[in-house]
Amino acid sequence: MSSNVVILPVVWQFIIAIAQMFSWFQPRIQRVISIVGNSIQIGLAIFLFHEVQQKGILTMSAGKWPAPFGIVFVADTFATVLVIATSISGFAVTLFSLANIVEARMRFGYFPIMHLLFAGLNGAFLTGDIFNLYVWFEIIIISSFVLLTIGGEKPQLEGAVKYFTLNILASTIFLTAIGVLYGLAGTLNMADLAIHVKNLPNKGLVEVTAILFLVGFGIKSAIFPLYFWLPASYHTPPAAIAAIFGGLLTKLGVYALLRVFTLVFFEDPIIDRIMIVLAGITIITGSLGAMVQTNIRKIFSYLIISHIGYMVIALGIHSELAITGAVFYMIHDIIVKTNLFMVSGLLYRVQGTHHIDRLGGFFKNFPRLSLLLSIPLFSLVGVPPLSGFWPKIDLFRSAWDEGGTFITFSLAFGTIITLLVIARVWAEVFWRPAENLPDRPNFRFWHLLDRAEKIQYVLPIALLSIISLAIAFRAGDIHTISQKIASELMNPVDYIHTVLPDKLVARP
Repeated sequence: MSSNVVILPVVWQFIIAIAQMFSWFQPRIQRVISIVGNSIQIGLAIFLFHEVQQKGILTMSAGKWPAPFGIVFVADTFATVLVIATSISGFAVTLFSLANIVEARMRFGYFPIMHLLFAGLNGAFLTGDIFNLYVWFEIIIISSFVLLTIGGEKPQLEGAVKYFTLNILASTIFLTAIGVLYGLAGTLNMADLAIHVKNLPNKGLVEVTAILFLVGFGIKSAIFPLYFWLPASYHTPPAAIAAIFGGLLTKLGVYALLRVFTLVFFEDPIIDRIMIVLAGITIITGSLGAMVQTNIRKIFSYLIISHIGYMVIALGIHSELAITGAVFYMIHDIIVKTNLFMVSGLLYRVQGTHHIDRLGGFFKNFPRLSLLLSIPLFSLVGVPPLSGFWPKIDLFRSAWDEGGTFITFSLAFGTIITLLVIARVWAEVFWRPAENLPDRPNFRFWHLLDRAEKIQYVLPIALLSIISLAIAFRAGDIHTISQKIASELMNPVDYIHTVLPDKLVARP
């Protein structure tokens, strides 16, 4: 069904960014615009999700050019759920930015650039054209590079060079793959590609093209072996910016993999085996990397890498059960990883360091705050009945029934190491007496804050913690939605029929 509401989450973010440009040197006005704008964005995202559930998949053709000739936007359950998750995380980060981002950085365009990044994310989730997906990726890269370098500190610039270099490489590979695919199929509309690619005679070249997409999206997702840019860059910017990156940007790469390798390249045993091997090694090496770190933000960065492997390995299994687990895990991971980087920002504000060997005494001095921070930490581990536990049921079931020993071992290894790492963080940062530290902290940084600033630090963490608890205690509803998404991905007939009603071809 055609509807212009599909584009609203993208257009609204552009409107917010433009409005803030008129108040470039007035950070207070930008803050208000950002908070109000993101509040409305959540409403728009929920409205779009409701429309999709009531009316089915919605499309919008730009300039009224019909698909596959024009650019088309498509809102299905998967896209709209990720738009909601992006909107909620974006709102929380905006609140956190009020205290975490100093006014000098805001004057360099922090808020307008952040909303351009959100527009790029929403556009990437909603596009139905693979070249348009590349365009949204580039908007995201440019916006994220600016955010990463705001302030111009040396560690930021070093991290930004690594981040930009690898992402430009990924974009180059992605664009090359698009060119080859267009030469093979003569179309860039993803629904149209789903029809044409399966009928192409040159299966070898199709596999090569699929591998190019896997490499391009794999770099952006931070899977083995080209993930080193992530821990080298995500610990350098302020915590609010790192929260956007950790919660959302790598999930975009996973989204692209799930979309393209269920719609365009439906199922190929060779590609699936490559995914399984790379994802398994990603889980193992990311977990080991987290174990040897002492910087808490580097620990979280390596855990991002490890847990990206959970979702990619499910795609390699390529069953509806595995995809259900991957989608559920993605929803949980967006909220929790965003929250964890905000937690790291709060810990830094309290004790002035990111190094866990110099942190301690937190529970004794801030017991209620410690209990709040325990929610995202132990949700990440998957301690029952928190949100990280439920998707692992599907992941382990699919690994045991359909995946094999290597997949099951990789998932178990990642889970055990995550538990050990978070237990170490909890023991050293929260339980360890402050008296045992070489430099005994007096928590002066936190006590210097006024009540309003403390609320601005704590409120967004509490908001996402409540969302995590809601996911945990309404796991049945989230699982139903994830199962529906997996069914739509594995059986994309409705998607193809909605975008191209005159070209319906049943998927074998």
